[in-house]
Amino acid sequence: MSTKPEIYTAIDLEEPIKVDYDTVYDAVLEGEVHAEHGLMRWGSNYTFLVTITHEDNKFLGIYKPRMGERPLWDFPDGTLCQRETASFVLSEMLGWHIVPPTILREGPRGIGSVQAFINHDPNEHYFTMQDSDNFDKIEPQIHKMAVFDSLANNADRKGGHCLIDECGKVWGIDHGLTFHPAHKLRTVIWEYAGHDIPVDIMTDIEALCAKLEDDKDPHTQQLKELISQHEMSALKTRVERRIQSGKFPLPGAGPNRPWPAV
Repeated sequence: MSTKPEIYTAIDLEEPIKVDYDTVYDAVLEGEVHAEHGLMRWGSNYTFLVTITHEDNKFLGIYKPRMGERPLWDFPDGTLCQRETASFVLSEMLGWHIVPPTILREGPRGIGSVQAFINHDPNEHYFTMQDSDNFDKIEPQIHKMAVFDSLANNADRKGGHCLIDECGKVWGIDHGLTFHPAHKLRTVIWEYAGHDIPVDIMTDIEALCAKLEDDKDPHTQQLKELISQHEMSALKTRVERRIQSGKFPLPGAGPNRPWPAV
């Protein structure tokens, strides 16, 4: 049984606080989303920093409304918020808690994904982590991130999409370009390509495979509501292939790194 991490977030725009994982999840699921603090300007789609309140709890969240998604030629319109949420579900099924609690729900600008905000230093990202004195503690988390991206078929793992909080926990964000049935893995994490996947990670992938075959598994049911049947079948195929190879993925044909890299 994996241990759920505490989440370092913030109350409005004030000092960071540490909140129990399940408390944050309940707030993202049921809390009131309000008090927009502005638009996050660096994204391609409309992304808002908001306040989430639930019972006596109040902290920051990231809200991506469906109506603010820019149409793409290779992903169905209006599905990026679903893919953000499906990535969280996959992270939970693996027991890795890579993705902050994320829910597809109504917000001030209609339905969209609502995600807990992770307090972090924006100057720290995947590339700076490699120069950290604590990289030996960070690296096992990067191993999981690389495998997670191969399973989710993440087409946009930039270095800046890897955050690290105050206690050294690595989080992944921005998962709108995931679960495409065609191979689209684009990532900056290629250092381990072709290497053996650690045994503990392989055990988690095998457990995931069993869950995906169980139609009564609640997470599997959630995934089926968020991605198409074709995309679900492709996910199962990727999981099976990772089990068969036992190795980190190799770059495929065509572009395999996102731009910009950070």
